[in-house]
Amino acid sequence: MLRTNISARALSGGLLDVLIRAGLIAVLVLFCFQIFHPFLNLMLWAVILAITLYPLHALIKRKLVNKDGGAATLIVVVALALLMVPIYLLGTSISESIEATLAVLKSDTLHVPLPSEKIADLPLIGKPLYGYWMQAATDMSSVLMKVMPYIKSVGLTLLGKMADVGVGFLLFIGALIIAGVLMAYGENGERSALAITSRLSGPERGPRITVLCTATIRAVAQGVVGIAFIQMLLVGVGFVLMGVPGAGLLAMVALLMGIMQLPVLLVTIPVIAYVFATEGTTLATVVFGIYSLIAGMADNVLKPLMLGRGVDVPMPVILIGALGGMVSGGFIGLFIGPVALAVGYQLFWQWVQDQPSAEILSETPELEALNETPQIEAMNEQRPL
Repeated sequence: MLRTNISARALSGGLLDVLIRAGLIAVLVLFCFQIFHPFLNLMLWAVILAITLYPLHALIKRKLVNKDGGAATLIVVVALALLMVPIYLLGTSISESIEATLAVLKSDTLHVPLPSEKIADLPLIGKPLYGYWMQAATDMSSVLMKVMPYIKSVGLTLLGKMADVGVGFLLFIGALIIAGVLMAYGENGERSALAITSRLSGPERGPRITVLCTATIRAVAQGVVGIAFIQMLLVGVGFVLMGVPGAGLLAMVALLMGIMQLPVLLVTIPVIAYVFATEGTTLATVVFGIYSLIAGMADNVLKPLMLGRGVDVPMPVILIGALGGMVSGGFIGLFIGPVALAVGYQLFWQWVQDQPSAEILSETPELEALNETPQIEAMNEQRPL
């Protein structure tokens, strides 16, 4: 009886020690997460960029610079230069457009032509549209006074969106710089990733999961950037051949929107409207409109073809992960979603395939008895209906 009490006390004391240690570890993990949380998106982007650009880093190190730090610095400097040029051109174009619009409004030279009588004959919207158009043509100041609150609201919303874009751009620059540091220590990072995954999932599955995560991130990144670049070429060629003003800048905007996973139709549709308004309805403008619409929607066809290349996972898994991740987690979810779904897919099928072999089943008497189908059938026949 005394031994039983001592063993029970020892067991309860050991269990209490385990619970205290687990609680302290949970508090420490939670505290570390709260400290690291402000930098979570920055570090995720840095890791994604480092994994994506590391093959280029290895190539530059092998061909040009025989140092990890030099190759990483070269990649970061060139990438920053490529980012700054279109951003500068876009900002200059926007500022010039705003200044020109303000100058026209201040000089009171903005005149709206009188509407055609045919507009009033349009069903449903004809008469209201004709009335507003006529008022704008005869008394622009009163119309501006009426719509000024709406213009102010839209302007504030656009300024907020532009501020968010600016913050995201600064975040991307910081992530790119940190990615350069990670690439400079890429070999140590690879060993650390292998050690972590091997510790979590075993020495056999760990390397396979590491390779799967790396290949998935690179496939999604290369697919996104590659699709955006192809769309930029398609849209840019059409703009140049049609003589659209600022065709190169508009093509660069299409590239940025494709990388940000925004529809390129937001660029092509206004350009199509501008071409029809200035050139009229001709065969060339109709062909240009159809071509631009197809080029703007080309990503819907290219994504299923390019997102899953080089990954040992079915393409629909990567595509569903990319789309679902972006809906639930934003642009960063575009990369995290496919990785999580691909790893889950592989682990699920490894669990399904890890079944006892036929020899083990035959060596177990209980399982062998269950597999004796004649006895089971005889028992079923004896059961009353």
